[in-house]
Amino acid sequence: MQGKQKAASVRLPNGRRVRVVAGDDMRLIKLVIEIFCPRWYPRAKVVYIGDAEDKFVHLDKEYLQRLGVVVAAPDKMPDVVIHDTRRNWLLLIEAVTSAGPVDGKRRKELKELFKGCKAGLVFVTAFTDRAAYIRFASQIAWETEVWWASEPDHLLHFNGERFLGPYPDVMPE
Repeated sequence: MQGKQKAASVRLPNGRRVRVVAGDDMRLIKLVIEIFCPRWYPRAKVVYIGDAEDKFVHLDKEYLQRLGVVVAAPDKMPDVVIHDTRRNWLLLIEAVTSAGPVDGKRRKELKELFKGCKAGLVFVTAFTDRAAYIRFASQIAWETEVWWASEPDHLLHFNGERFLGPYPDVMPE
């Protein structure tokens, strides 16, 4: 018989708190929102938070619709979606504690799920630390970013001509 699951909260950049079920996934998601966002995207808006238990912990459906995104398949959503309004980038973030990172297949799925988006797409995989990353390093897709909560001032960019920005194939037309 399962006991009552512990609750926790995540503080969004606007100061609002969202209640979540405590767990490894949510601890990392909390770090993404409370450390990654302010450090790398200080004025960004968190428009979606999901986890294995509740795919819609936080969803600003109308905001996403204004960006041209229709949320049809909650099981396909990334863990966190953040809109950088200054650059008009939509960050699609996978917080990896057990399931996989943004690999080639996942990047294609996200690109399809967010087709029609009026913002450029940026794909990010977040890990707690390098040891967690090592388990999945060979799977990370090119043209994506990696962030470690244990080293929050650094990002690993997979490939390229761009650093923390959308590529031409995921820019709005």
